[in-house]
Amino acid sequence: MSDEKKILTDSEIEIKKLYTASDITVKNEKPGEFPFTRGIQPDMYRGKLWTMRQYAGFSTAEESNKRYHYLLSQGVSGLSVAFDLPTQIGYDSDHDLADGEVGKVGVAIDSLEDMEILFSGIKLEEVSTSMTINATGFILLALYVALAKKQGADLTKITGTIQNDILKEYAARGTYIYPPKPSMRIITDVFEWCAKELPKWNTISISGYHIREAGSTAVQEIAFTLANGKAYVKSALEKGMDINVFGKRLSFFFNAHNNLFEEVAKFRAARRMWAGIMKELGATDPKAMMLRFHAQTGGATLTAQQPLNNISRVTIQTLAAVLGGTQSLHTNGYDEALSLPTEEAARIALRTQQIVAFESGIPDTVDPLAGSYFIESLTDEVEKEALKLIEKIDAMGGSVAAIEQGFIQNEIAKSAYEYQRQIESQEKIIVGVNKFKVTNEDAVPGFKIDDSIRTTQSNKLKALKAKRDQSKAAKCLQQIHEAAINNKNLMPVVIEAIENYCTLGEISDKLRKVFGEYKG
Repeated sequence: MSDEKKILTDSEIEIKKLYTASDITVKNEKPGEFPFTRGIQPDMYRGKLWTMRQYAGFSTAEESNKRYHYLLSQGVSGLSVAFDLPTQIGYDSDHDLADGEVGKVGVAIDSLEDMEILFSGIKLEEVSTSMTINATGFILLALYVALAKKQGADLTKITGTIQNDILKEYAARGTYIYPPKPSMRIITDVFEWCAKELPKWNTISISGYHIREAGSTAVQEIAFTLANGKAYVKSALEKGMDINVFGKRLSFFFNAHNNLFEEVAKFRAARRMWAGIMKELGATDPKAMMLRFHAQTGGATLTAQQPLNNISRVTIQTLAAVLGGTQSLHTNGYDEALSLPTEEAARIALRTQQIVAFESGIPDTVDPLAGSYFIESLTDEVEKEALKLIEKIDAMGGSVAAIEQGFIQNEIAKSAYEYQRQIESQEKIIVGVNKFKVTNEDAVPGFKIDDSIRTTQSNKLKALKAKRDQSKAAKCLQQIHEAAINNKNLMPVVIEAIENYCTLGEISDKLRKVFGEYKG
């Protein structure tokens, strides 16, 4: 009997010493064909590289606009907007609860005026924009659409993504406003409106990223994310929507962590699983069965100790995302455990992607790790374990019920505890944290946000409200109230309100009066 120590991934999948042909079942899967395990396009990166989309947003719209122009000049192929906490939870910058948070973790957006400044000099018809926003996602989409119309853009050509994934907020992140039922209604309103008016827009980015950041394993990340995806699809089907239409505009957002092979297997398994789920739910168009995803390197893996080591971590994670077939990628700055990224850190993060794209040879062939006994076996194992979790969630009545019962939250908490326990016991080595430490570290310059931003934003709001047509603004807000009560699609009236310079906080508050607030 062998006394060899077992090696397990964080998902508790045992890794064998050697993999052979007997460990896999040959499936003869092809890229661009159901179930898309090997990628959603037949030629993948030989035809088009992934979108290099750097997440940025801080301080005022003016300051963030400067960073966007810098990133575009350095070769990013898509923008990704980070919003501050007041914007995320529906408060204007002058609200008492916004104090201390304005512009800190993202850009402050209160009105169309801010949006005009944020994208000054950037034609929305020519750039793909991702917006990481959920509870107020429909308002930010309305702001983006209103600005596109002001620019004279053809809405049928506008491309981008809105996160719009409220279920993971209840389970892992916390930036919710309204209870689950009205929140799901708002999301399906977005699906319905975009299908007719904004056909190239990704109406949701169903997110495993934050589930992983909260402490889940790789298996839990895709299981809980795909279970949430099922809930959104069923909600849209109940509204009478065509799965072959809205299904094509669903997208996903995953984390890329350090265990290179488990991460690659996770991405491959997720595609196969989603194709099966959508087929089971009635999709017949192959494009409605494709799992298209954005990846971001793991923020939770970055260390404040010896922060330059994070460049190596981000490189491994970049390889995982690209070898796993991502459609777009954000790479984190090495200093993000300490502050928002400096311009230098953001540039190095982008250069990491560019080196992988143009110097590594990885894009030259599709799914280069396919056929590896290890990767194929691990893909099957990840799928098997994730499906077991989805079956448990289905038995509870789906994701909403599982969240209301605390199941998903508890599973994530258990995994987070176990991960931390292993670090503290040194069963898991984190270089520079619990081994290979240094006594004296050179300080890394951080990125600081000026606390006077709230005053600036408050003054802008005061001036905006003084010059807008107050009667039109009041009428628009009343129309939102009536649409919410009468179960009419909210998007047209919210866009009209935005065009008449109603603020994000005013619109959120009007809906708070109808839907109430979720207390968790």
